[in-house]
Amino acid sequence: MGDGPSPNAWEGRLHATAAEALYLHLPFCESKCAYCDFASWVTREGDPLMGAYARALGSQVRELKGAGLLSSCRTAYLGGGTPSLLGTDGLSDLVRAVASTTAAELSVEANPESLAEGMAGALAEAGATRVSLGVQSLDDGELRLLGRAHDARTALRALGDAVSSGLDVSCDLMCAIPRQTSESWARSLRGVLGEGVGHVSVYPLAIEDGTAFGRAVDEGLMDEPEDGLAAELMEEAERILGEAGLSRYEVASYARPGRACAHNQAYWTGRPYLGLGCSASGMLAREGYLRLRDACCPQLPEPAPASARLRLRVLTGRRAIAEDPRLSSLSFEVEELDAGQAAAEDLMLGARMTRGLDPALVSHARLVLGGGRVQATLDDCVARGLLARDGGGRLAPTHRGWLLGNELYGTLWDLAGGETLTSRCQGRGAPKP
Repeated sequence: MGDGPSPNAWEGRLHATAAEALYLHLPFCESKCAYCDFASWVTREGDPLMGAYARALGSQVRELKGAGLLSSCRTAYLGGGTPSLLGTDGLSDLVRAVASTTAAELSVEANPESLAEGMAGALAEAGATRVSLGVQSLDDGELRLLGRAHDARTALRALGDAVSSGLDVSCDLMCAIPRQTSESWARSLRGVLGEGVGHVSVYPLAIEDGTAFGRAVDEGLMDEPEDGLAAELMEEAERILGEAGLSRYEVASYARPGRACAHNQAYWTGRPYLGLGCSASGMLAREGYLRLRDACCPQLPEPAPASARLRLRVLTGRRAIAEDPRLSSLSFEVEELDAGQAAAEDLMLGARMTRGLDPALVSHARLVLGGGRVQATLDDCVARGLLARDGGGRLAPTHRGWLLGNELYGTLWDLAGGETLTSRCQGRGAPKP
């Protein structure tokens, strides 16, 4: 069953010497939402820590750029937390620092209550190309239950301002919220479409340990969301968004033609990326990792001989980053993957995309994992109705594979076999994380 080109067309990703995407984490929020387990802390408006932290990230961007590690950077994303809590001037300054990396797409997350009048336009002038608004719902009762700091009117105002600024505008919506109905869900979807957004991400509520919702479920005060209800609402979103001209291109993301988020697609297609800020994650090919280690981060451990890809997570806290922005002062968790594990990971992540598995990836996976093993796994996924060949012969997730994504992704990741290597390193002169 010829799956196309030489595996070398994919293998090049494992020899990249620089990052193609950059993520910056801003961990500040006005309040902590009931469902949120992200690295974020309630921070008062105007707290000087936010400005110092943002300036530190700007310094780290310049350090990476000076070392040539951002020479191939195509996309950048400022997430959180709530980046817009920095205020117009502070956030614009950071956007300008990131824009200097020549990223063609530069996205900024914002929450409606802190997207001040004129902020979207200022971000566009500073070099941003996209803004992603955390709307979640346009039902005030649902927003209060989630612990969101805005109401529906504020969300609609923020969406309108963002669209008027000329930025590409995305928004996040959440389904399977307690007491949510199909009618309120449809109103939220149609409400954001009415403001002219070009991109919508749809997520079912997940109950995470350590959150207010997690504690409520543990104490019997709240039920877990029903899988069947979440699936129904996801299908309803696909229908309503599709009728408005937004096509699903990834498991949770819909876009008008030409408005898909290139940064998110870099994650799903094996592109190397760097993460800055507390708890930020990055992924580099071995050669890129060694370049980072030699140029900026001598504290990073020597990779094992078989390691082809390395994942990094920043362990240093927000205050320590603000006080000492040197990359050599950062502490990291490092996960090492061999070529087979990297191929299994790419198959798993590639299955998130509606366009399916790149033929070059399938060829590469057969080479490093064994043609028989890979074919047996793919045949199994087809037999279970999770994958099917499209008109061009490419394996892509079916409707069932979309709704049962975790089953599909787990089957593909099982090809990895064995445990990945994980270690921690401490920044030079830094306190223990």
